[in-house]
Amino acid sequence: MWSIAKKLGVTVDELKAQNNLANNNLSIGQVLIIPGTTEMSGDYYIVQSGNSLYSIARKYGMTVDELKTLNNLTSNLLSIGQRLRVRGTADIPDSQNTYVVKSGDSLYSISRKYGVSVDDIKRANQLTSNLLSIGQVLVIPSNETENIYVVQRGDSLYSIAREYGTTVDALKRANNLTSNLLNIGQRLIIP
Repeated sequence: MWSIAKKLGVTVDELKAQNNLANNNLSIGQVLIIPGTTEMSGDYYIVQSGNSLYSIARKYGMTVDELKTLNNLTSNLLSIGQRLRVRGTADIPDSQNTYVVKSGDSLYSISRKYGVSVDDIKRANQLTSNLLSIGQVLVIPSNETENIYVVQRGDSLYSIAREYGTTVDALKRANNLTSNLLNIGQRLIIP
């Protein structure tokens, strides 16, 4: 109890009073309300047995460095019951969407759904592999840095998609096209 109070900058008595505790005994995994805060919200995570910074960061779509910075951590060591601030959707810039991974999802299917490349999703989430976990929150990069392409004679959606490393479906989605027909001089957004 003393070490927790010291870490959080409160007294043992304040901690006990806030949590209606009669003594200093704590249980592994017990959730404590910190004086001066409200009940635990979705922006905090209580460390459980077997957790690592990596597993927690991955669960909330963060990097380990972001998690450490947000919690002023200088090492990778965690204590069971430790309260960590995690990034809620309010901390994600408005220009980015998030997606919660569901059973059957792959980076490819998600990239097609949002019209961005697999590499862009991996880069935005600092992923080093294509493995996903159900419930994982992914940041979907925005298309704010879209390029404009002017259709030339002989162009097709397929040839443009290949040239820019995207798909025909992504081009159609980005430009609200219902067919594959193009007009010379037509301006296309390249996702």
